[in-house]
Amino acid sequence: MDLGYRSEAGSRRPRHRAEPDPAEFDPAAPDPGVRETEPELTLSRRRITVWGALAGVVVVAGVAARFAAYSHLWLDETLSVNIARLPLGELTDALRHDGAPPLYYVLLHGWMEVFGTSTVAVRALSGVFAVAALPLIWVAGSRLGGRRVAAASVILLASSPFAIRYATEARMYSLVTLLALVGWLALGDLLKRFSWPRAVAVSVTTALLLLSHYWSLYLLTVAGGVVAWRAWRGPGRPEARRAAVSMAVGSLAFLPWLPTFLFQLRHTGTPWAGAPDIKVLFDTVFQFSGGFWDPGFFLGLLVWFLILLALLGRAVDGRRIELDLHTRAEAHPLVVVGFGSLTLAVVVGIVSGSGFAVRYASALFPFFVLLVALGTTRLLDVRVFRAVIGVAAVLGLIATIPGVAGERTSAAKVARVLRAEARPGDVVAYCPDQVAPSVNRLLGERGLVEVPFPLGSSPDRVDWVDYAERNQAATTQEFSRVLLERAGPDHDIWLVWAPGYQTFGPKCTVLQDRLEAARPDMTRIMKISDQYFERPGLVRYRPS
Repeated sequence: MDLGYRSEAGSRRPRHRAEPDPAEFDPAAPDPGVRETEPELTLSRRRITVWGALAGVVVVAGVAARFAAYSHLWLDETLSVNIARLPLGELTDALRHDGAPPLYYVLLHGWMEVFGTSTVAVRALSGVFAVAALPLIWVAGSRLGGRRVAAASVILLASSPFAIRYATEARMYSLVTLLALVGWLALGDLLKRFSWPRAVAVSVTTALLLLSHYWSLYLLTVAGGVVAWRAWRGPGRPEARRAAVSMAVGSLAFLPWLPTFLFQLRHTGTPWAGAPDIKVLFDTVFQFSGGFWDPGFFLGLLVWFLILLALLGRAVDGRRIELDLHTRAEAHPLVVVGFGSLTLAVVVGIVSGSGFAVRYASALFPFFVLLVALGTTRLLDVRVFRAVIGVAAVLGLIATIPGVAGERTSAAKVARVLRAEARPGDVVAYCPDQVAPSVNRLLGERGLVEVPFPLGSSPDRVDWVDYAERNQAATTQEFSRVLLERAGPDHDIWLVWAPGYQTFGPKCTVLQDRLEAARPDMTRIMKISDQYFERPGLVRYRPS
């Protein structure tokens, strides 16, 4: 199996049957049997100009959307900022309790030194990574199938609701997507012809991926397995062996971080999410497409159709496509790396009980985009090709709207009430502690006593070490007693709470009941609202 590139020494094996080569298909080329007049050529150029202009509008809209999120920071983003703003010497200890590798936090630390810690500033770093991925996916698409795949790849990535969502989030996911593309291109070059700069690029990218997100392990395991197979008995064995050595050398950069990783593996994990099931392999494509609400659902169906064409489709002419169980060789690397890595991650999650969230698959996401773009080459009629890409772009941009224009957390409303009505000395309790950081960021210094359940520790961070065991052992009786003592007879208790968090069960509801029994003068200031991704409510308990 190769990585989808043609050998410098020659082309791949002959096609199964004669057909137009979509990689060489030029939408502007005239029918070879028709002699065109000058007006027809002018019309053709005009159509190309209109098509190019519309494609440019989509790309510009996608780039703008990557910096246009309205929402305040939610939990994960706030944790990123609060950890990254620490002195670099304290990052390792902070991340031992957080569960992530260090690269993104080091980069965000330097970024905030220059641009500050405002919501727009801290998210812009992810936007820069996401924009940098666009020219890279053009190069990857061009190598895979010429200008047509390159154009489709850029348009699909530019309008992707998944890419835009995580370009507007102060997390490492757009960085991981960018590094995966860099690694794909660097490894493809190295497998064609060895050179020291190419080998260094593969080693460095391997190291950066491992230090960015632990799901990169699945991608590198599968890619490394393909390279090892080629080194053993595949084509281009000398180049493959050197590529395997380059990846191994890059992996050595992870060794200094290994003790921290092993500690996290034993003590942090993913207590906020349940283990995946096999259905995740199907659902992830829909989540990449914007989810299961109408635009995302229809885009997901279209994406699955194009993936099917990429793997099994064989164009007969502009109106007919055959489905051939002899799968297409050019799709194999993308299927192996994309679906293979995802399958490995799901299997490990099922066996180990570790949690799954689709954002973790950011390292695999660009290969699904390339696979979908490859599927468009089976549409030889240029009008159909443009219509399909246009529909995908429109659906993608519509599916993007809630993530860009919507508020992700109700923390701002909670903080607004507390700033207006809470007095210095009042107690603000958080249950669970996961709702504390985003509210705390917006409160500022107001003389309030902030106490997260169950530890009563600092409200700007969450300690994930042995999180499930600690929460299950915690009691609301002792915690409510502490709150009442700290509030005394003169101060209100404000409870910021939310139900449904893993490992807490009904404890936050029980805490409400205990506080109401002690202080019957209770007012529900803000109810839980499903319109937010993070949705704490607010209850006020006045002194009796």
